[in-house]
Order: sequence, then structure tokens, then C-alpha cells
Amino acid sequence: MSTPVAEAPVPAEGPDQAESPAEPAAAAAAPAPAEEAPQSAYDARRDLFRGIPDAMRAGVGGGQFGGLNQGISGGTFHGGVTVNHVTVGGAAHTSGEVPRATLARLDQVFVEDGSNFQDLLEQLRKERVLVLTGPRFTGRRTAALLLLRRLGTTSVHSLDRSTSPEDLADRLGTGEARGYVLCDPITTRRQPLRDTHLLAARDKLDDHSFLVITAGPHTHLEGISGHPWQPPGTAAVLRSSLRAQVDDEGELRRLLALPAVTDFLNSHHQLREAARFATVLGRHSLHGGDPSEIETFSQGALEQQIQEWFEDQDGTLHLREKAFLVALAAFHKGPYALTAELSDLLFGLLQRTEDPDVPAAVPVFGTNPAKRLQLARAIRYPKEEQTEWGPVTQSMAAFQDDRLAAVLLREVWTGHPSARPALVGWLRLLAADGRSFVRTRAASTVAVLALHDLPSAMALVIEEWALSDRPWLRIGAVNALTLAHIIGTPNIPRIIDRWCADDTSHLRLRWAAIRVHGLIGEERPTETVEALRAVARTLNKDPESQAEVAQSVELLLLSEARDEVLAELLRTRDDDVVAVHVLLNGFLRACRHTEGDEPHGRPLVLDWYARAVTGRPESAQGIASLWRAALDGFSIESPLDLLHDWVVAADRDHATEWALAALLPALVTRTDERNRLLHLLTFGKDGLVPAVSERLLTVLPTH
Repeated sequence: MSTPVAEAPVPAEGPDQAESPAEPAAAAAAPAPAEEAPQSAYDARRDLFRGIPDAMRAGVGGGQFGGLNQGISGGTFHGGVTVNHVTVGGAAHTSGEVPRATLARLDQVFVEDGSNFQDLLEQLRKERVLVLTGPRFTGRRTAALLLLRRLGTTSVHSLDRSTSPEDLADRLGTGEARGYVLCDPITTRRQPLRDTHLLAARDKLDDHSFLVITAGPHTHLEGISGHPWQPPGTAAVLRSSLRAQVDDEGELRRLLALPAVTDFLNSHHQLREAARFATVLGRHSLHGGDPSEIETFSQGALEQQIQEWFEDQDGTLHLREKAFLVALAAFHKGPYALTAELSDLLFGLLQRTEDPDVPAAVPVFGTNPAKRLQLARAIRYPKEEQTEWGPVTQSMAAFQDDRLAAVLLREVWTGHPSARPALVGWLRLLAADGRSFVRTRAASTVAVLALHDLPSAMALVIEEWALSDRPWLRIGAVNALTLAHIIGTPNIPRIIDRWCADDTSHLRLRWAAIRVHGLIGEERPTETVEALRAVARTLNKDPESQAEVAQSVELLLLSEARDEVLAELLRTRDDDVVAVHVLLNGFLRACRHTEGDEPHGRPLVLDWYARAVTGRPESAQGIASLWRAALDGFSIESPLDLLHDWVVAADRDHATEWALAALLPALVTRTDERNRLLHLLTFGKDGLVPAVSERLLTVLPTH
């Protein structure tokens, strides 16, 4: 049963709402949370780095996300893609006798180690008809041909896959000791391959003739369980195929020990790719050539796979499955159920682009996750994830090769521009989803698109989001720019500098730029603090933007570059009143955070001070200087209340007590400064005087 994806009416939500596509309701994203005010920069950063892909978490530039845009859809393709006669797992599309020379060559390189070939051989000998199941490109066809050869058939005939199940028996000849192979027959839910078709075929065969049918993930079977094919290992196939071309054992060992070969075997390649790689290695061994062909073969094979998925000349991959591939690339190593749910949302948008008159029908039941993941060269596995509700074990889905996700997104964006309207609309819906993980992956996907086509990503997605009146979309733009910078996209600092400095920039662009400064500014603390200082001076009548500058300062003071940022903050002139006011607020916001965000955990800035006393005394002096300025009333935060919270934390943790005992004397340079600390420690807050206060009183200077 299929359910058409209906279209929901577009709500009147603000001036930018009309720009977004109509949203499919049946597969809609989770309702967005209330967006009265943007999430704080600190909370937004926490959510961002909790959900980004692992490669981005490592801060890579290049690698999985960079490299040449080797033209899958035009340009240069490296890696030797010519299919030769020993390719394992190729599909047959015509009928006729398979040449004996071809069978002999396949037999020469065929590997049984690690497979269930012998078990299948005995099963076929006994039943005479065998359905061999398994994913494509795992050597099923080669195994089928050699099963028939090993049983002593005088000839092997390949049947056209368009042979209907009803006509199967009629296509079998009457000769003695014949073998027949039918690879991935074209079937439908209404016209499956049934057990009765196999019985009719068996009746047609003589006692020494045999039939092997291979069935893939999309072959519809009824009353047939089939026999799963367990292929040999990729390393065994590579060695066997290479041995057929290289006679010298020492040269064989040298080739197999190449770093490129090790990387290839660690990348979960298909058997057909191993056979092709063996051809490339053998050719280089015999004739030499450019070594880069060996080094780039693995990446090239990966790109060819993606090309096959999206070109899909034989029509075996439905548009819904292509949408699943894109969603899996966006949510690589995320929950399978979430990926499948949101892929149907993308499918509805793609279907509207491809054929607006045909509603996107989504089967409610009947999708086999295992087969779906096999087709995508992906796996499912359990993993405990930290969520806002605590640790939860979920069933995750991931490509076997981590490189697939980024390369696939690049190919869809740069190689299939007709998909862009649907993809842009989908990402917009995800960026406003009620789940933080979904919003984060929307941003990380846009970051990959920006890496390979920054102008289009900026115009179609990032600037649109940044100018939106919906806070989640603006935060999505901030996160996309941040992650784009992390993975090596050029010009991101230039973009945010321009948005901050240009008086003609929309206030929302400036808002986004200020936030991005807080997330990536630790790489260039001098320029970042100066940019924030400059923009703070222009915001005298804009409290909201002032608060954003303070929040960016807060993030920078909690970053790895905190010492450099602090030094730059201390260079702010005293007469620069607005800038001093905003930057001090940022400092006090940073002082509120504790280790693990525990309510009474160790304060991060106080811990920094304790380590700086002996390691970086200039930073310790700077922290004390900012505290004195804050206590003198140059901020809108409540510094005495915050200092009382530190006293409470010191009452619970001995190390925090020692750190606070070191800081308090540095906060006293005048009598009035001593008096306010004396009052705080003596009377506490709201009548609460922690026991540690009496001990801390002893560290205050007497004069």
C-alpha cells in the first residue's frame, strides 16, 4: 500500500516564507520549536559540535571533503574504469552461449576462500535449480557461471534478464548437460518470480542440466527463500586476479605491499573494483606508467559508483532510493530511522521537480532496510548516543567507506543541477526542524556544498537563511559558514568581515557574521577582536546586536586561543565606553560556565586563572583586571552575584577554593574594593553564607 505525499498549505510566517517551496506534509520534518528568540551562541555551539560528522569534528581541510573535483559528470576521471573480461559481478543483458574461453579465464582467477561456493555446488547438484541471492557486484554472476562449469555442463547459456517468469521454462532448451544462468530478472510486485516458475523450469531440464538465477535486492520473489551468496574477500580476489598477470612471486609481493594497495583494501571496495585494480597494477608492473593512476584508483572507483547510482541507465534504482542515498550522505553515521524518514521528504520534492503531475507515493510498509543499505554500500549498527534526554542506544546507518558521503553530496550539487531546487527546499526544512541533530546536519551538508561551489551555496542557501526572520535558519547560516571554514572553504573570514564592516549590510547579515566570528575567531584572535570591537562601537542603539558581540567574546574566551583573545581585549581603550561595556559583558558571560555545565561545577575561567598564575602570569593579571572593571560597574551583568556563585562552588570543591583564594587578593587594589568583597563574604547572598567564606576572608589584604 502506498500513501501519496500531500502538500500542506504554506502558513503566513513572515516575509521570507513565500520563498520556500510548499512542504510535503506526510513526510514532513518535525515541527520546529518556538522561535521567539535565537538560541544563545553557547548553546548553539554545543548543539553544533555534538552533531557534526566525525571528519568535521577533527577539523580536516581537504581529505574527505577536499581534493580535486574529478569530473564524474564531466572533466577528468582517474583510475582505469575500462571493464575487462575478468571483471567480477558484471550483469548479462543478452541471451546466448557464454564462450568457453571466457569461462576458462574466469575459472583461472576465481577464488573460493571465504565463500560458500562448495555448499552451493552441492545444493545445485541436488536440486538442479538454484536462486542465488545477494547484493550487486559481489561476484554472483561469476559464481553462477562457475557452478555450472564445475558440474560438467557441455555449454553454459546466459538468458536475457527481460525474460518474464512465466516464459522462463520455455526458454530452456532440450539439449543434454546444459547450463543456464539468468542474472537479476526483471520482476515487479505484481509479477514476481514464484516457486511454481522454478518447478516448471526443473521439469524442463534433463538430469544433467542446471539453472542458476541470481536475485538482487530489487528482485521480487514469492515462495522462494533463495540461497545467500557469501563472496570471498576483496584481498583474495585482488591477489588472484593479479597473480594471473604477474608471474614473479617477488613482484607480486611488492605490488601488494604498496601503500595505495593497503588503502584500497581498507576502503571496502567491491570485487569488480578489485579485479579492475589488479589490471591497473599488472599493467604498471609490465609496462610502467604514471604512478598516480595507482594512487587515485580507489577514489576514482568511488566516484564511478556514484555516477552509476545517479545515471542508473538500467532503471534499477528508483528515485526514492536516490533520495535515500542523498539523505544517507547528509546523515552519515546518524540514526537509520531518521535518515529514512527525511529521505522520503526529499523524495517528495524531487518527484515534484521530475514530474509535478504524479504524486510521490511512499510505501508505508515493505521497505527492507537490509536490502536498502546493501544497495547503498552501507551498514547498520547499534551505538549509544548522548542526547538532551541522556544516553540512548540507537540503530545507526553509515556508508562502509567514509569518503562516500562528501563525494556523493558534491556530485549531486555540481553534477545534477536540476536537483538543486528540491535539495535547497529540503535543506531549508531540515534547518528549521525541531531536532538539533537534524538542524546540524543540514548545516554540515550546506558546508560541503559550499566547499565545491561557494557562489551558488551562498546565493541559494546561506544568504537566504541569514536574511530570514526565522532564528533557526539564521543559526543554520552561521553553522554552515563555520563548518565550511573548518573543512577548508576559502574566503569565509573575508565574507564575515565584509558583513560586519559594511554599513550597508543588512542587520541580520551582521548578526550572522558576529556569531561566526565567535566560532572561528580563535584562528585569528587579533583580527577577530578588532572586528568585534569595531562593530560594537556602531551598535550604541542596538542592544540585541551588542548582546551578540558579547556572546562571541564569551565563546572566544572559552576557546583554545583564550590567552591571545584576553590580551587583545585588554588593549581596548578606557574611553571606548561602548566597546568596554560590551566586551566586559562577554567576559562575565564566560565566567558563568562550569566544567560539564554542572550547576555547581568548577568555573572554567577560574580554573584558567589558577593555571595561568604560574604558567601565564600576564593572563592571570588580565583576568583580575577585567574582574575589577566589572565590579566597578562597567557591565550590565551582576558581577557580585556571579562571584557569590564562585564562592558556592568553592564550598563544594577544594581545588576551586584554592583557585578563588588566589584570585581574591588580586581583586583588591583600593579600600572600596576590599570592602565590597568583605561584605560579600560576610553576608553572602539572600542570607546564604557558605562555610568556605570564613576561610576566604583570611586571604583578603588587611589594608
